[in-house]
Amino acid sequence: MAKKVNNSSATPALTLLTEQQIPYRLDIHDVDPKSAKGFALDASEVMGVPPEQVFKTLMAEIDGEHVVAVVPADCTLNLKQLAKAGGGKHAAMMDRGRAQVVTGYIAGGISPIGQKNPHRVFLDESAILQDEIYVSAGRRGWSLILAPDDVLRATGGGYADIAER
Repeated sequence: MAKKVNNSSATPALTLLTEQQIPYRLDIHDVDPKSAKGFALDASEVMGVPPEQVFKTLMAEIDGEHVVAVVPADCTLNLKQLAKAGGGKHAAMMDRGRAQVVTGYIAGGISPIGQKNPHRVFLDESAILQDEIYVSAGRRGWSLILAPDDVLRATGGGYADIAER
């Protein structure tokens, strides 16, 4: 269920959405930092939301450029499709430690919104099928609930066929 957060605990994602007057709800739930399933699938289960509606944020590089890939919790990122979507030749996953430095968020709580530095954002096109999706709010166990188009509005991103089922 959605909860209110006071301004002192707001993440950069929440701050940006508020500043841009983009509507969202926030769900705060328990997380298991040692889960073998991963944070997004755990969040899906804990919140009682289908995994195709919960999206995980993955950091990657296309020909050396840092990019953000956002795919459903039950999918993997297709690196070839990501490279193609980004107009590059080669894509690779970013190391977890590097992703934390580049985004300003901790692994398991990396939001596509409000990152320390702007990066191109690719949201899997399956999000179009959902009225609203869940993405990290910038803290483990915090999920933003908002329309897919609003994720793109907040990030300047675009839809792309990048998920592998």
